[in-house]
Amino acid sequence: MGSKNKLKRFRENETFSNVIQPSREDLVNGDFALKGHWNKNFFHNDNPIILELGCGKGEYTVALAKNNPNINYIGVDIKGARFWRGAKTAVEENLNNVAFIRSQIELVEYLFGAEEILEIWITFPDPQIKFKRTKHRLTNLEFLNRYKKILHDDGFIHLKTDSEFMHGYTLGLLHGLNWEICYANHHIYRNEGSPKEATSIQTFYEKQYLEQHKPITYLKFKPKECRI
Repeated sequence: MGSKNKLKRFRENETFSNVIQPSREDLVNGDFALKGHWNKNFFHNDNPIILELGCGKGEYTVALAKNNPNINYIGVDIKGARFWRGAKTAVEENLNNVAFIRSQIELVEYLFGAEEILEIWITFPDPQIKFKRTKHRLTNLEFLNRYKKILHDDGFIHLKTDSEFMHGYTLGLLHGLNWEICYANHHIYRNEGSPKEATSIQTFYEKQYLEQHKPITYLKFKPKECRI
C-alpha cells in the first residue's frame, strides 16, 4: 500500500464515529474515559461486548457483528490503515454494534474495565516463532494475564490460527496454568461437529490457507471451569 493511500485512510478514519484512537499517554495515565463505560457511553445499550485482537482488515469483526446484532464487537489493531476497510463497511451498512480501536494490544487492560468483555477472539496472529519474539506472542503468559483482567467471569477466549506451532504452544501453556480448555481441534474443517462459531466466518487469508490445504486450528478456553 502506497503512503498516499495510507494517509487517505488515516484521514478517513478520523471522520468515522466507530473508530477510537487514544494516545498511549492517555491510556497509561488512566485518562481514557471509555474504560469501564463502553456500554453506557459508546454503544448505549447493555449488550455483551466481544473483542477481536489483531483484527487486521476488520472483516471478522464486521461479519460477527452482522451475524449477531444484539452483541457489540470491537476490533483492536495498531494498524489503522488496515482496519479502515472494516470501519468503512460498518459505516456504510449502518452497523451500530461495531467499533475499532487503534492501539497496541499490550495496552488492552487500559482500554477496558474489569469483567467488561464477554469474549475475546484472536484470529490468525503472527506466531512469532523465533525465541526473541516470544514477548509479542499474543497468547504468552503476560498477554493471558492481561486478558484475564478484563474478561467476564463467564467469558471465553478463542484462538483460530493456521499455525500448528501457535496452537501447540498455547495448548501447552494453558495446561501448565490449569486454565480450562473447553474445545480444541487441529483441523476444524476436516472434523465433523466443529463449532459453528469457528467455521461460519472465513477471512480472505483463511480462504487462501484452505486452498493451500493448510489445516485451521481452533482453541476455546477460559481461566475457570467451562460452563457450555
